[in-house]
Amino acid sequence: MPEIDSGHTAWVLTASAFVLLMTPGLALFYGGMTRSKSVLNMMMMSFGAIGVVSLLWVFYGHSLAFGDDVGGVVGNLDLVGLRGLVDSVSDGGLPDLVFSVFQMMFAIITVALISGAIADRARFGPWLVFAVLWATLVYFPVAHWVWGGGWLSELGVIDFAGGTAVHVNAGAAALALALVLGKRAGWPKDRFKPHNLPMVLLGAALLWFGWFGFNAGSELAADGITAVAFINTQVATAAAVVGWLIVERIRDGKPTTLGAASGAVAGLVAITPACAVLEPMGAIALGLIAGAICALAVGLKYLFTFDDSLDVVGVHLVGGAVGSLLIGFLATQIVTGEDGAEGLFYGGAAGQLGIQAIGVGAVAAYSFVVAGILGFLIEKTIGFRVVPEVEVEGIDTAEHAESAYDYIGLGGGGAGAPRHMAPPRAAAPPVADEAPAVPAGAGKEQ
Repeated sequence: MPEIDSGHTAWVLTASAFVLLMTPGLALFYGGMTRSKSVLNMMMMSFGAIGVVSLLWVFYGHSLAFGDDVGGVVGNLDLVGLRGLVDSVSDGGLPDLVFSVFQMMFAIITVALISGAIADRARFGPWLVFAVLWATLVYFPVAHWVWGGGWLSELGVIDFAGGTAVHVNAGAAALALALVLGKRAGWPKDRFKPHNLPMVLLGAALLWFGWFGFNAGSELAADGITAVAFINTQVATAAAVVGWLIVERIRDGKPTTLGAASGAVAGLVAITPACAVLEPMGAIALGLIAGAICALAVGLKYLFTFDDSLDVVGVHLVGGAVGSLLIGFLATQIVTGEDGAEGLFYGGAAGQLGIQAIGVGAVAAYSFVVAGILGFLIEKTIGFRVVPEVEVEGIDTAEHAESAYDYIGLGGGGAGAPRHMAPPRAAAPPVADEAPAVPAGAGKEQ
């Protein structure tokens, strides 16, 4: 058995913790963008994903994604329960169980990303049912396609850290669910503004921080490619913020904090598949392009009238596709080596661009179809969407018996507090037999 490399192992364990932090960061990012009466439900969808997907990963998820290949489509079940991984070490000196932990975090956040498209109108229990089914039928097999030796890997699709397997995958599923559940009451006429922009910015900051583990950790070692992925993640994200804000300034007249946060996430998404195959200048170009395109893409929901509540389609589906396709233009053998991919702008052929397009299209189509079927079946059986009265009054109280904000003492009389936390009603004052005497001189001018 190979000797464990303590440096690589320590870095990948740290990166795994970074990636797990991204899901609570996503909960804050999404939660701040919703209305105050549904923020807890939104955040619970992310935390629910942590719970169910972690267990699924141990039960059979790792095996389906990284077990021995079966027809290029899925892994076998030899690794159910992480059987055989406890004392196994890869040739690079990384314990196989550490690799599994790292990949578990990817599965968690991919499922959580979908939830933003159905904010303000989805029931929590059916969401968990969808999360279990979609992870089983879509995420685990697609992860095998891309990273586990499946057909996209054999085709030569480059996806270093999840442009197709994570972001296109989740974005296509988000679009399907948004169509199945329908529009929020009052959309698009009513303005659904974020209720807490500081929370949005905090969530974006945690995502940005965790993304260094997401991208640089995907090298599974502490080496030169890790450094390339790290710097490219930073500069592409910074450039995407600038690109998004430029579009906002030209289109709307003002750059916004929501735009800055959304631009950062768009840049992080776009650089994910490409972070280990570009030079830093190429990463900057990718970030600028992705930030501008995603800023424009979020308006597609008004053009095509689908209610993607928190712009999962415009940021993740479009951003993931842009980053994956730009590999075909910007990849360079300066980074990939003499036998590596080379994009059109560096003298390469169009072949890699075509391969990337196949990867994007195949993942998007498969995820969209299966997610749409699952969402439809859940809606028609146990009901996915809340009833109109709950949507108007607030999902948090109905689904979780809680509210995010306590208005007691602020003139609200306890409004919005769950029943078990509401203050008891004060007893009515006793009725006096006769009116109290009025002090002498009361009411007279002094």
